[in-house]
Amino acid sequence: MGTLTHKAARAAYGTAIDAVLKHVKKDREKGLLELVDLTEKYMGDNFQKENYEATRKMIQDPDNKWVKYVNHMIDELDPYVIRQTALNLGYEAAFYGTKTIREMRKKYDCNIPWLILMDPTSACNLHCTGCWAAEYGNRLNLTYNDLDSVITQGKELGIYFYMYTGGEPLVRKDDIIKLCKKHNDCAFHAFTNGTLVDEAFCEQMKEVGNLSLSISLEGFEEVNDLRRGAGVYEKVLHAMDLLKASGQIFGTSICYTSKNIETVTSDEFLDMIIEKGCRFTWYFHYMPVGNDAALELLPTKEQREYMYHRVRKIRSTNGGKPIFAMDFQNDGEFVGGCIAGGRNYCHINPNGDVEPCVFIHYSGANIKEVSLLEALRQPLFMAYRDHQPFNCNHLKPCPMLENPELLQQMVHETGAKSTDLQSPETVEHLCGKCHTYAKCWSECADKLWSEHPREAKGYQNYKQK
Repeated sequence: MGTLTHKAARAAYGTAIDAVLKHVKKDREKGLLELVDLTEKYMGDNFQKENYEATRKMIQDPDNKWVKYVNHMIDELDPYVIRQTALNLGYEAAFYGTKTIREMRKKYDCNIPWLILMDPTSACNLHCTGCWAAEYGNRLNLTYNDLDSVITQGKELGIYFYMYTGGEPLVRKDDIIKLCKKHNDCAFHAFTNGTLVDEAFCEQMKEVGNLSLSISLEGFEEVNDLRRGAGVYEKVLHAMDLLKASGQIFGTSICYTSKNIETVTSDEFLDMIIEKGCRFTWYFHYMPVGNDAALELLPTKEQREYMYHRVRKIRSTNGGKPIFAMDFQNDGEFVGGCIAGGRNYCHINPNGDVEPCVFIHYSGANIKEVSLLEALRQPLFMAYRDHQPFNCNHLKPCPMLENPELLQQMVHETGAKSTDLQSPETVEHLCGKCHTYAKCWSECADKLWSEHPREAKGYQNYKQK
């Protein structure tokens, strides 16, 4: 698809979205059905035909949980935010971007990610206990030009979705808004502690329409502030109030550990964040990264199995909660295992090191020294591609946590170096902390896999063996 054709198609899709949104206000069901028709017209075989039909059937059931969920979003979100999200995350990233990425994977014979996670800075206004980002130190930064260059190069490869973490990315919120304006065809998302969100920033988010947030939360006030500092919990709730009033899309980012797993999945906690306006919640398994990692925070196999079932219950149409819950570790079965190493995502730390994953601090390429494409073709990423999926059981997706011998092998074979500038951790030390966990979880994961077998859906961009 040429540039002019691409622009014309985007404009046509935008016009169609506007028409549908106007119609939705008058006849909600008819408008939503038109939106499905529109999606099928433009995205076609990106999704299976039965998925479109199932969606149409669902829309015609006003009591369906997800229909109510969508209706609440239409009623409560800013119209421009809805439009830009549909255009950038829907048309650009999911349709045009995916199509381009597939072509580029064949052309360059390497993994090309669907999204890139970047750290604008290692600086943070908080000093949270056990924060893995602190492993990098707090004086590293990617300049505006560094970030702009990655996005510009990424778009050439079909990448239209960019996430920020840190440090605290909103320390650099002026640059983030500037990038949202320049690259107004991209979708952006920031993982933030929420304490720097104010009314002025909400107005800027409303103006650009293409930035959403995940706010870190570890539980209720006592537990959260024990780790993050006194008063942070109240600041987070205030930030949620501001974002909800502004019509923004936001949710929570939660690291679950052996200490907080029941609390952060409880009905009481979920009802609270839903009331505050959260549309989604990301759950991340605690990873024992760094020389001083607290192994006692690793969930037990019983706790992780509880998490497997609990997240699916939260998501379920019948009896679930009106929030979309995702578990970065336990949802591997839906994406064909590990998505790192550029298979679907990669991470660029604040020093510019291009890492396979936000939790895997090893690299053989720096974005300040090589192009994005060269970084994606570094030996470590090619090794990821050759070995993915790391396990046929996608409930054991990670080459560190569940298959630690494989990460050791890849790091040694490729000569990748530790990217921790303060306290470099050998891969033997990192993976050594995971062997016992991997063995304990394996038996449980195999049981779950046999009870709920699943094949990876959709395309698989890892190298077939």
